Amino acid sequence: MSDRPTAAEARGLRSAREIEGQLKSLESFTPMALGVLSVASGIYTYLGVSSLLADTGAMSFFAAIAYSLAVSVAIFVFWSYLIRLLPALRTTAARLGMFAAMALGSMAIVAMSSWLNAAALAGSAAVEQHLARTVQEYQNGLEQANRVAVAAQGLQLDVARTRQSFQDLSAQEATGNLSGTAGRGAVFRVLTQKADELTALEAQIAGQGPLVDAAFAEGNQILSRMRALTAATGAVEQRSVEFAEESVRLAGLIAQLRQLSVAPLVARAAQDMAESVVLPRLDGSTEGIRSDQQSTIDAVLVVLTQRAATLSAAAAEVLAMPTPDEATYAPISTADAVLRYAGEFIPSWAGAIAIDLLPAVLVLIMMVAHSAIRADRDGIAPENTMTLADIRAAMIALRDIERPHTPPEPEPPAEVAKVGPPATAEHPATVDPVPPSQLFAGKR
Repeated sequence: MSDRPTAAEARGLRSAREIEGQLKSLESFTPMALGVLSVASGIYTYLGVSSLLADTGAMSFFAAIAYSLAVSVAIFVFWSYLIRLLPALRTTAARLGMFAAMALGSMAIVAMSSWLNAAALAGSAAVEQHLARTVQEYQNGLEQANRVAVAAQGLQLDVARTRQSFQDLSAQEATGNLSGTAGRGAVFRVLTQKADELTALEAQIAGQGPLVDAAFAEGNQILSRMRALTAATGAVEQRSVEFAEESVRLAGLIAQLRQLSVAPLVARAAQDMAESVVLPRLDGSTEGIRSDQQSTIDAVLVVLTQRAATLSAAAAEVLAMPTPDEATYAPISTADAVLRYAGEFIPSWAGAIAIDLLPAVLVLIMMVAHSAIRADRDGIAPENTMTLADIRAAMIALRDIERPHTPPEPEPPAEVAKVGPPATAEHPATVDPVPPSQLFAGKR
């Protein structure tokens, strides 16, 4: 006979019994809670799968239903196993093995369900985020292409300055202040030739200006329509189609702006200006005049080379400016958008994962509760942990064990009535009593 439990052991025993009572009451609706969570996850999984399937026919509908049902059943069975088995384990090795199984199963649930739940929760917002990012890329490309084109238009001032210098030299040659002989001779014609080339180049550059401004203005209008489609209401799929059409037009305008840059034209003109010079015949009346003309032309060619180098350097600076990156809009599904922009939808991802992995918290709660029960019961003799109901059941079982098991007595055989001497007055006839069963059977 064991000693009575101490006060601390009695308090621990009462605590263990209280926890056990609470667990029994919670077990009544825990399966229902797991079922609700698994069904909710299955619904969002269905929405996510539906967004991935391009076909909207009956087969796609049943495929999405089948996948969502499989996810719901898997989640319910998986957490039902863990919520019953893991708290009952006692050894560390067994618990670690079950924790490894829980981690592996959780990753499988996230892979097959949670990201689809996130697609259902934040899919449209993620696609809109993709549209907004694309608009920003196109805007940067448009602004950079316009920046390069405007910088190339600035070369018009360099061309005009060079053209003006040659016109001034030709005016000096006409008055005789350059070669010493007044008139419009060979030197004058060389200077006029290059001034006319630069005048034509300047006109070409000026003609590109309105085209650049018009292309940039039209590009901004397309960007405004694309921003409106990004923030508009309605199905994001239809808006994506219109957005794609506008993006094609904008990409064409950006390419047009790159072609409108006159920097390559100025660079080629500067190279031709120095290398292609048509020298006229010296028309001086005397050998001395012709010699002065030749020396003046040589000096003009040196100045021409310097001016060409200056124009080439200015054009090279424009050509060295970074060109806009090729912006291309690629349509994207809601699931892909959620994965690509996952960092911007952390709350949606947290909700999608929590609805699948929330039962893990219940498993941990059950583990803690069972551990507390074991800790309160450890060291207490089994007979001290018995409740009144346990004692009553034990007494009934003991009474059944101690009851003697004697074989039933056999039924006595039926007695035959004895035949005696004939009855007389002195000796009346005696008849043995007949058992009731024999009387009932009609026997005497």
